[in-house]
Amino acid sequence: MRFIAISGSLRAASSNTRIVHALGRLTPKGVEIEVYGGLGDLPHFNPDLDGGTLPESVLDLRRLIGVADGLVICSPEYAHGVAGSMKNALDWLVPSLEFPQTPVCLINAAPRAHHAHNQMLEILTMMSARIVEAACVGVSLQGRPLSSAEIAQDPELGGILSGALETFVAAISEMEPSAF
Repeated sequence: MRFIAISGSLRAASSNTRIVHALGRLTPKGVEIEVYGGLGDLPHFNPDLDGGTLPESVLDLRRLIGVADGLVICSPEYAHGVAGSMKNALDWLVPSLEFPQTPVCLINAAPRAHHAHNQMLEILTMMSARIVEAACVGVSLQGRPLSSAEIAQDPELGGILSGALETFVAAISEMEPSAF
């Protein structure tokens, strides 16, 4: 099984990015996680570009989503909303044929930041994602400058993330193949 993990933050020291890298250390047997690093390379969404030759960065994102069994998103909240870079990526996926019915797991690195999480649920539902709510979790890294390795090794944080991945894998395994 292959997952794509996206951090919705462009910050070099982002807790969201550290979490998606920690996931790679926590994968259940038979699961591969690829961290998508092209968020900052995507041009601003413009529907006029979607009818012609797409930018290579957009094609890469759509190809990755098209071959993935699931998508894990860990994105910050800015000004009570979805981070602009993450929303831009989702906008590029709206008209794609690759995204509908993609299983999605959301991870919130700041559980008190619930506005963006709720907006992501709304956006992804409209995009016909298959949100696996039981795998969506919150972990608090605020005030804890842990590396991705330390996050994975932390009994509480690593346990929450491992459990989310196991739940995600189990849910995808139970989904009807014809639904993809």
